[in-house]
Amino acid sequence: MKHIILLSFLLFNFIGSWGNRHVDLIVAQDGTGDFTTLSEAINKLPMYQYQRYVIFIKNGVYNEKIRLEQHNITLLGESRDSTIIQYSQLRSDWVENKDVIGPAVINIHADDIILDNLTIENTQPEIGPHAFAIYGTGTRTIIQNCNVKSKGGDTVSLWNYKTGMYYHSNCYFEGAVDFVCPRGWCYIRDSKFYEVKKTAAIWHAAPENKNQKFVLENCSFDGVQGYYLGRHHYEAQFYLLNCTFSETMIDKPIYFHRYDDPSKNRPYFWGDRHYFHQCSRKGGNFEWMLDNLPVEANIINPEWTFDGLWNPEGTKSPKPTGYKFESNKLYLFYSELLTIRGELQLKTNNGLVLKFKEGLGRDTLLFVCDSPINAEDVAKGLEIISGEIIVSEASAKERKAEAIIKLL
Repeated sequence: MKHIILLSFLLFNFIGSWGNRHVDLIVAQDGTGDFTTLSEAINKLPMYQYQRYVIFIKNGVYNEKIRLEQHNITLLGESRDSTIIQYSQLRSDWVENKDVIGPAVINIHADDIILDNLTIENTQPEIGPHAFAIYGTGTRTIIQNCNVKSKGGDTVSLWNYKTGMYYHSNCYFEGAVDFVCPRGWCYIRDSKFYEVKKTAAIWHAAPENKNQKFVLENCSFDGVQGYYLGRHHYEAQFYLLNCTFSETMIDKPIYFHRYDDPSKNRPYFWGDRHYFHQCSRKGGNFEWMLDNLPVEANIINPEWTFDGLWNPEGTKSPKPTGYKFESNKLYLFYSELLTIRGELQLKTNNGLVLKFKEGLGRDTLLFVCDSPINAEDVAKGLEIISGEIIVSEASAKERKAEAIIKLL
């Protein structure tokens, strides 16, 4: 099936799907897509991206680093192990010779970004120095079904310490010092960690908001002999539930790091908040791994982690919160920002067809009809007969409107 880009005033339209997944644009090194590099594809996106836009990346090794500044972008790989985005970049080299792209392989400066089914690797060869695979300052960032690797420190550095919220699942993370080090809120489930140096694997910072936390559930840790679990330089809060550790992890609990130079030390008013629940280490548990949750384990989930501000595992379909008629116009009001795919048309219970007019990326959708519309026309709801309505906000599984839209 040939995919064609329809470009009008720099706004891309729906062009098809890949398997069961919607696709707007295809990147393929062999020329069978719309572009051969990610950089080319991203540079063609509108400056202001209001709708979710899915870039499908075919298998291949893409030796480039990229910068995402437009919101609501999904990078979807064809194969987790064979769709590889890689680049060799030491942070120190970038500081000395800065470019506009950034210090990481993937540099995220936008909200609601999803990385799915990919390998992202910083290929610089030194063990230890800062070498980001992913760096970001946006919020609501999802990384799922991915391998994220570096031999250096700070492999995954999502650093929006004010409003940053990050959700990762079914991933493999590898690196040296503090190689997964979120600032803000972070929830990781069902993932593997591998430490390549005798240093801390995880790190957290919550310098301004006492509620921010780093939750890891059903995760496994391994590494070289002598690695240890974690540390922090700022206020922090760790929760580890049902996690397992290899016998190469040494007896060194998560700790607050203090410098010899007092001027470098940060305030530490909230004390140690390092919590465990049913964790185990091959070769025997350490005393600091004892269960000590301050809340019931069954309430801990992503929505709780993010203090109700975001539920990336939510499955609710978008539904109108209200509506309004104006002659042959129908306005539908929602509580979430929406993406419209395809030629969206609705049909009333008595056969009237309403065509989508405007509202891309908004929480209000305007439809028009050839005839005047009244409450009786929509009493039994509206059927979607073509196109789709999708929630734009990042979520682990796409939330799409049901075929029948009920009006309250």
